[in-house]
Amino acid sequence: MADRTPAEAWQALRAGNARFVSGQREHPNQDADRRGELTLDQKPLAVLFGCSDSRLAAEMIFDLGLGDLFVVRTAGHVVDSGVLGSIEFAVCGLQIPLVAVLGHDNCSAIDATLRAYTEGAMPGGFVRDIVALVSPSLIASIGEFAEIGDEHIRLTGEFVVERSKRISDEVAAGNCAVIGLSYHLDVGRARLVSVIGDVGESPGPRPDAPPSASS
Repeated sequence: MADRTPAEAWQALRAGNARFVSGQREHPNQDADRRGELTLDQKPLAVLFGCSDSRLAAEMIFDLGLGDLFVVRTAGHVVDSGVLGSIEFAVCGLQIPLVAVLGHDNCSAIDATLRAYTEGAMPGGFVRDIVALVSPSLIASIGEFAEIGDEHIRLTGEFVVERSKRISDEVAAGNCAVIGLSYHLDVGRARLVSVIGDVGESPGPRPDAPPSASS
C-alpha cells in the first residue's frame, strides 16, 4: 500500500508536533532540492483534514515541509462531497496510510453552533450550512456528556469512514487508519482523541476530564 504503516505515519506526526511544542523545530523538506524532487511525484505521509482556522497551519504544527502532508480544510472541518473525494483520492490514489482529522479549542464554527442552540436563532448566509453540519455533534455531546469539540472530531472521522466505502475498505484491510486530533492553541499540542484502525496507540483522557468512577 504505502511506504509507511498507519502507526509509523502517526509517530512521524507526533514527533513533529513534539518538536513544534518544544521549540526545537527542524523545518524539514523546505529547500529548493525538495521542491525539485516533488516535480513529478508526491508521497505524503498523511492526509490532514482540518479546520480552516488561520492558527492551524498544518505543516508548521507538525514541523513538516513540502510534499509531507495532503491537506484538506473547511471551517469546522465539516464534510461534503468535495472533502470525501479529496480524501479518497489521497488514500486510494496516492496510497496514504493515515487520515488525521484536526480540530481545535475556541473554534468559531462550534461557538456559532452553540449560540444557535442556546439562543434559538440560526446565522445567515452559508454559515448556516456549517452550523447545520456541526449540530449533530452538539446533540451527541449533550447525550454523552462529552466535550463538543472532541465529539465533533470523533464523529467527523466516523462519518468519513461510514460514507466512503473506499476508505472503509482500506481501513478494514489495515492499509489506512483514521485518527482525530484536538489542537490546543495555547501550547500547540495536538492531542489524540479518536482512532479508527490501528496506529499502535489508543486515545487517553482529556487533561481536564474528571476522574472516572473506577479510578
